[in-house]
Amino acid sequence: MNKVFLIGRLTRDPELRYTSSNVPTASFSIAVNRNFTNQNGEREADFINIVVWRKQAENIKNYLTKGSQVAIDGRIQTRSYDGQDGQKRYVTEVVADNVQFLDSKNSGNNAGGNNNVSYANATPYDFEQPAPAPTTTDVSQDPFADFGSSIEISDDELPF
Repeated sequence: MNKVFLIGRLTRDPELRYTSSNVPTASFSIAVNRNFTNQNGEREADFINIVVWRKQAENIKNYLTKGSQVAIDGRIQTRSYDGQDGQKRYVTEVVADNVQFLDSKNSGNNAGGNNNVSYANATPYDFEQPAPAPTTTDVSQDPFADFGSSIEISDDELPF
C-alpha cells in the first residue's frame, strides 16, 4: 500500500503548467515539522515536493500562496530523467489525490484559522457572500420565532 498523509505550509507559491494535451498540473513544496527536537532543542522540518493534477491544480494556484497551511493525502512516486550532463536523476515526490486548505479563506497572510474545508473542486462563485436573509417572520412557518421580547410561563396558568 502506498498512502501518504501530510500537514504543512507551502514553502513557495505553486507553479502551474499545462501538459502538451492541455492538462493542468501544479507543483509546490511544503515544510512538515518533525515530532522531535534536535540536540540544540530546535524543531526541524522536512521539505516535501507535491504534484497536483487537473482542476485541483488550477484551484491550488488560484487560492494558495507561500505560507498557506494544507493537509494532503496521496501517494509517493519516484521518477527518473536524464540530466543535461547525461547523468540519470531521480525525483521522489508526493502525487496528491486530495488537498485540503487549512487556513481561513479570509486570513490576509494565509497563516491563521483552521476550518478544515477542502476547496479542491471549488469555483470562484463558491467564495461569493450570500445575499442577506429577509428580516420578516412568518409565524405559520416558525411558531417559535423570536420577536425580541421574552414570554413568561408558569405552571399555574396551565389548564390541566
